[in-house]
Parts: sequence; structure tokens; C-alpha cells
Amino acid sequence: SRPGQAGQLVGTQPRLCWWLSPFFLTCAVYFLLWIPEDQVSWVSALVKCLPVLCLAASLQAVRGGRGYHTRLQGALLSSAVGDACLIWPEAFLYGVAAFTMAHLLYLWAFGLTPLRPGLLLPVALVSVLYYGLLLLHLPASMVPALAAYSLVLASMLWRGLARGGTVCWGALLFTLSDSVLAWDTFVQPLPHARQVVMTTYYAAQLLITLSAFQSRRLKTT
Repeated sequence: SRPGQAGQLVGTQPRLCWWLSPFFLTCAVYFLLWIPEDQVSWVSALVKCLPVLCLAASLQAVRGGRGYHTRLQGALLSSAVGDACLIWPEAFLYGVAAFTMAHLLYLWAFGLTPLRPGLLLPVALVSVLYYGLLLLHLPASMVPALAAYSLVLASMLWRGLARGGTVCWGALLFTLSDSVLAWDTFVQPLPHARQVVMTTYYAAQLLITLSAFQSRRLKTT
């Protein structure tokens, strides 16, 4: 019943906060250190990846729904690889490949139920307009990889919106983060782009992760 589910949610909040506290701590470290982008190192890569790795670890707290949360863990780990690759400009396409894998895993986790085909048209229209314009500014060597990525990202957005809940907002913020990053990188530098990109990115990953905790029991140890 709804009252029972609400009581269960209230009862699990302290444990949920405990499992998610490393994520918030490592986010704070990332924004406090704010390592300049031109200081490329494994330390800066680790600081950037740690919040997402903490989210992947937090999913060990979930009991039941193992298939779903295992796919989310795979997506988060792939995202962490992508985060590290994007630190080095020469590894950019490897980062795109890692994030493509992450979105494919999110797609697998979100599934096709409910289908909600009515959402597909607006997502497709916005994606075609935006990425069609973006592709005009890309080096020819990057067009195939980023065209494929944009298709997978748009599909993830559709399925996230269809699923609803925190996944819906997570998918929207992930798309916003990627859109700002791409525009700032390839079209025109934007003010405070890095702050916007990373804030929306971490929030997106958190919201998607939270979906695994809904209607699930948490481990006590």
C-alpha cells in the first residue's frame, strides 16, 4: 500500500544518506579543489571520477532488483572511464565510446515499458536540430562517432522520460550537461560552462542511481 511504501521510504532514509555520503563528500572535494583543466594528471582524473565511482559502490546497498542495479553499476563504471578519458584531449574519442556504452546500459536498464511513443517525436526533433547544427562544427574524423553517440543519447533520453520519476530528471540533466559541453567545446565557449556541465552531470547520475533505491530494501551492513 502507499502508506506502507511511504513508511518504508522514511525508514530507509538514514541508511540511504549513509550510503550516499561518500558521493556528496567527493563532489565537495571536486568543486573545492577545482583543478584547472590544463593541469592534466591522474590525480585530476581520479578526483573527477570518484563521485561516480561512489555512486556505483552505493548500489551494493540495494537488495533485490539485481538485474536493474547491476546495469546501472555498469553504466556508472563506464561513465567513470569516460570521465578519465576526457581529461586527456587525445583520448576524447575513447571517452565518447565509454559514454556510449554507459547510455546503452542505461537503455537496457530502463527497458521499453511503458513504451510512450508520443515522447519519441519531440525528442527526435530537438536532437536532430541541435546535433545537426553541432555536426557542422566538428572535424570530419569525429562526425561518425559523435553522430552515433547523439543517437544513443537521444534514445536514452526517450526511455528515461518514459520511465518517469528520478530517472526522467536524470536523463534530462544528463542531456543538458552533454549539450553544454559539446557547444562549449566545438562551437563557442560559454561562460561558466565547466560548472554547469559538472553540476548537471553529477546531479543526473545521482538521480538515475536513486531510482534503484525506490521500493527496494537496503542492506543493514
